[in-house]
Amino acid sequence: MPLSLRRDPFAWERQRPTWREARPALIADALKRAQARPTGNWFVVGASRELRPDRPLARAVAGREVVLWRNAGGRLVAGPGNCPHLGAPLRDSPLRCGTLVCRWHGLRLDGGAFAGWEPWPAHDDGVLVWVRLDEAGAEEPTARPAVPERPATAGALTAVYTGVGVCEPDDVVANRLDPWHGAWFHPYSFVDLTVVRTPGPADEHQAPTLDDAFTVDVSFKVAGRLVVPVRADFTAPGPRTVVMRITGGEGEGSVVETHATPLGPDALGRPRTAVVEAVVAVSERRGFTAARRAAPLLRPLMRAAAARLWRDDLAYAERRWALRSSGRFPG
Repeated sequence: MPLSLRRDPFAWERQRPTWREARPALIADALKRAQARPTGNWFVVGASRELRPDRPLARAVAGREVVLWRNAGGRLVAGPGNCPHLGAPLRDSPLRCGTLVCRWHGLRLDGGAFAGWEPWPAHDDGVLVWVRLDEAGAEEPTARPAVPERPATAGALTAVYTGVGVCEPDDVVANRLDPWHGAWFHPYSFVDLTVVRTPGPADEHQAPTLDDAFTVDVSFKVAGRLVVPVRADFTAPGPRTVVMRITGGEGEGSVVETHATPLGPDALGRPRTAVVEAVVAVSERRGFTAARRAAPLLRPLMRAAAARLWRDDLAYAERRWALRSSGRFPG
């Protein structure tokens, strides 16, 4: 059985303090290495499942309106979210047989360049959809995004959560590169958290390795003293992505990808960032097949669990941004 029974009830205030281990310089160094890695100008927009046959998926990315849909051949299309004719919002346009029809004057877009509208490179990895914005990324573009290695979706249970905070992508990534806060800040989900390995010296231009990972032993709370202990690695393959991979215990091989996508400023000029978090869960247990069949029922519960965690973690990221922007960031 994957469940374990803790000897004693969990007492939040009796945990071993972790503030000495969570050194700001160590977290900042890991963030610096992540920031130096290339992205090819690719940004995560949302979940593949959000693409519908009757209307486009519309998002703001790096201050630009973006719409995505599948054309008549099923190919993913992305491009500017304003009509080239008189600027109508294409997010309100219906789809008819893979063609986007502007509600203002009926201009029809099938995904190809037309009437001044130019498509942007897009990619669907089976869980998430991406758009390439070369002007926003200002890097050497690549043909495809660097999708983190993950289990095959055919045998996995997947769910995607999206939340928005007043902060920058760096603040979201820094939150995920601080595993020490887990049991203190999220006692409803995690107990017995120990960071057993921290990143060693690494070349920021190389892909993450074991030496570049935070390795954590932690137990997920189920009910009362029942917990599921696992070991997990946290790595940052890019400046806007952190991947948690379970390397031991129940669900070995499962990943949680956290992508931080800049949206653009709010009405007060403050930066906004979307957290797009994908869970790709696998298990060798016989009952997992039944869980995958019940995916439509489980996905809302998985998203609700992620939303509860990110309610707190976005407060962490927003606080970090507020301190940084005022010049009062500690360390």
